[in-house]
Amino acid sequence: MKKKIGVLAIQGAFREHCKSLEKLGVEAVEVRSVDDLKGISGLIIPGGESTAIGKQLEIDGFGDKIVEMAGEGFPIFGTCAGMILLSKKIDRSNQYSLGLLDISVKRNAFGRQIASFEADIPVKGLKGGNLRAVFIRAPYVTEAGPELDVLAAYAGKIVLVQDDHILASAFHPELTDDTRIHEYFINIVDQYRK
Repeated sequence: MKKKIGVLAIQGAFREHCKSLEKLGVEAVEVRSVDDLKGISGLIIPGGESTAIGKQLEIDGFGDKIVEMAGEGFPIFGTCAGMILLSKKIDRSNQYSLGLLDISVKRNAFGRQIASFEADIPVKGLKGGNLRAVFIRAPYVTEAGPELDVLAAYAGKIVLVQDDHILASAFHPELTDDTRIHEYFINIVDQYRK
């Protein structure tokens, strides 16, 4: 039976994540409500506008259900806005977050849309050399808890972290042809959803 991984499809780059998963032989399920969380083995929270996505997660206990599932070992991967939404603290903001990762993040930390860029970064434990990372109005981690595994940094700033079954990146792995970060998340799903 084909593995099913959900992609939060409220707003942002969810279609690109779906394509990356399908390339790897995984069924991508667009998640728009609590009901859509049934039957999936993991969830990707994509980039987009973290405030808009957060407002939707506050409706009908949607975010609460995701937090509850995470507490039971449900794997989650947040990219860009997804990293912001997974954090416990957002610098100079009181916007909604799921609070699942012991990190503080700075929004738009590398600059505005016009300052978007790509860079080759080394990723701890990732075979095949450096990863091409696309940063678009990207956050970075300003503080990380002691239990967190820092997997990558750019210009001295933390941009990829993992805490057991939860993974978060400041960049957009779905915007390149390199599927290694999605494969990494699928391995997390395999490990935690036996």
